[in-house]
Amino acid sequence: LAISRARLAGLPVAYLPGIAAHGAAKLFAGDAKTDERDAAVIAKTALDIPDSLLPVPRRDERLEAARSMAAQRNHMVTCSTRDKNRLRSILLESCPAFEALADLADPHWLRMMESLGGPWGIADVGKATVGAVTRGANRARIDAALEAISLSTRPSEYQVIAENPQVRMLAKRIRESAEEVARLDAEITALLVEDGTYACLLTIPGIGPRTASELVISVDINDFPDHDHLASYCGIAPRNRQSGKSISSVSASRQGNKRLKNLLIFSCNSLSRSKGRFGDYYRACRDRGMCHGEALKAVARKRLKVIYAIMRDKVPYSA
Repeated sequence: LAISRARLAGLPVAYLPGIAAHGAAKLFAGDAKTDERDAAVIAKTALDIPDSLLPVPRRDERLEAARSMAAQRNHMVTCSTRDKNRLRSILLESCPAFEALADLADPHWLRMMESLGGPWGIADVGKATVGAVTRGANRARIDAALEAISLSTRPSEYQVIAENPQVRMLAKRIRESAEEVARLDAEITALLVEDGTYACLLTIPGIGPRTASELVISVDINDFPDHDHLASYCGIAPRNRQSGKSISSVSASRQGNKRLKNLLIFSCNSLSRSKGRFGDYYRACRDRGMCHGEALKAVARKRLKVIYAIMRDKVPYSA
């Protein structure tokens, strides 16, 4: 609402991140946490330290709709992760061997637990019923899970009675969340399929629909004078530490857009096994002594230079 009203009034708009506002509040007298004090901190910080502000790009209606659906998708992913953690906790308390084999990303496993309950509910119905429910699944892993249950100690019947409905409910919610995420991904792709920048981003190695859509939704390339500023915004620019004559060090930044940062870094996993320029760079980083995570961040930073150029020029990637 504040952004819309400011733009209707013809005012420029920028954003002060919450972490920066929290840090700036420590420089002002008092320790109160009120709306009036927060407003004063934001206003004085914006006036005196304009470099702390982040741009708020203008969006057309199509991108605004995509941004709204992306926010819902992220919410569903968060809920699904929470439900998966809870389900694994229940399975671990009931039968650790079964929990170690359970694949909560496989719809066959979710359908089995949604229909039959926890490991002891699965064991009670027999192998034939399990086979009918999980038709088309990886039989070796299912059979290994059934074998693990048979070798485990059965808990009390009270625990089994309490466990089965919880497992059914959580498995159902995880399955529904996965279906909703897939539906939202399809709708976001349909909204952005005619966007030139989105199409060009998909040509970059390791960039899929989710990363491309998040870049288009979150970044207005005109607000960044070079790729270094974009890297800082995305949180993958290295952080230098040096004081006097002490040994300088470079560490990972804790700032920036964390959702973009995770997407850009984890999407480089596929590049670590490729034969192109990014795969070669990953292996060169490992040869210099970097661990896997550090090498992925270095590749993400190198690839961001390409992302910046492609978003700026709106041209497909060419090796």
